[in-house]
Amino acid sequence: MNEMSSDMSSPGMPGIDRLMARGAAFLGTRYAVMGGAMSWVSERNLVAALSNAGAFGVIACGAMEPDRLAQEIAGTQALTQKPFGVNLITMHPRLDQLVDVCLEAKVGHIVFAGGIPPGGAIKKAKEGGAKVVCFAPALALAKKLVRSGADALVIEGSEAGGHIGPVSLTVLAQEILPHVRDVPVFVAGGIGRGEAILSYLEMGAAGVQLGTRFVCATESIAHPKFKQAFLRGNARDAMPTVQLDERFPVIPVRALQNEGTKRFVEHQAKVLARFLAGEVAKDAAQLEIEHFWAGALRRAVIDGDVEQGSLMAGQSVGMVGKEQPAAEIMAELMAQAAAALDARRAQMNNS
Repeated sequence: MNEMSSDMSSPGMPGIDRLMARGAAFLGTRYAVMGGAMSWVSERNLVAALSNAGAFGVIACGAMEPDRLAQEIAGTQALTQKPFGVNLITMHPRLDQLVDVCLEAKVGHIVFAGGIPPGGAIKKAKEGGAKVVCFAPALALAKKLVRSGADALVIEGSEAGGHIGPVSLTVLAQEILPHVRDVPVFVAGGIGRGEAILSYLEMGAAGVQLGTRFVCATESIAHPKFKQAFLRGNARDAMPTVQLDERFPVIPVRALQNEGTKRFVEHQAKVLARFLAGEVAKDAAQLEIEHFWAGALRRAVIDGDVEQGSLMAGQSVGMVGKEQPAAEIMAELMAQAAAALDARRAQMNNS
C-alpha cells in the first residue's frame, strides 16, 4: 500500500493522533493541520475541501470588504459542515466590521495576521464566542499575545511563502516551543512532508500549518498555469524579494522568480535614480516602489499571468509533485508521519 492510498491503519497512526490531540481538540478537527491563508487561493472551495478532509481550512480575507467576506463564509458553510476559520489582516481599515461578520456567521476561530492585533479586536472576538489565533514571530511577542488573550499561536518561519519574517522555523521552534505551554502552538514554514510534521509535534507543537502543499489540490481554483509553476518549481526558485536601497524598504515576500521579479529590481533602480537626481520626492518614490506589485497576485492566481504576476510560494514548493485531491494530500502526509513514527519505534526496539 503506497502513501497516498493509505487507509490510516498504520500502527503509528494512534501515536500521531496522541501527539496531535491538543491541537485537534482546539480546532475541532480530525487532524491538527491548519491550511495557510493564501489570498485568492484559500477561498470556499479549497477551505471546505481541507475541512472535509479532516484538516482545518482557513479563509484568506485579505482585502475583502465585509459584505464580500460574509458571502465567502456563507459559500464555505454551504460546502462543509466541518469547522473552519477566517484569517483577518490586522491593518484592514474595517477590521472591527470584519470581526462582526465572522461572529454573526458563527465562525469558531478568527486568525489575526499581518501585525499585532488591537486589544479591542481580540476582546470583541472572544466575547463573541470565537477562539483567537495570532502569529508570533518572537518569544517575547508570543508571551505578550498570550497575556492579551490569544487562545493559540502560529509561529511561521522564513521558509514560508508570501510575506515572511527573517527567522527560520527551525530556530523559532527551538526558541518558542519549550517556553510557551499555556496555549497550543502551531508551526508553519517549509513543511511539505509528514516526517517534518512528526518532528515538530515531538518538539512540542500542537499542530502545523501548511499552505504551499495545498496550492495544487484539485479543489484549488488557482489557474492551471499557476499550478504548473508550482509543479515545476524547486526550493531554490522560491526567493525573498530583493531590496536595492535601505532608504526604500521592501517588505520581504517569498515567491517563485519570474520576469516580474526581474522587472521589480529594474523598477527600483529606475526610481532610485530619479530620486537621486531630484526628480521625485522620497515619499512618492516609496509609493512607486510599493505599487509595483499591486494586483500582481490576482493576475497570477486567477488570470494565469505567471510571467508578470506574483508567484508567492514557500520553499516546500519542490515537494509539490502533482495535482491531487485535498483528501489524498492529507492521507499522504499522515501516512508519512505514521510510517516515520513506526520506523523510530522499530529502531528503538532493535537497539
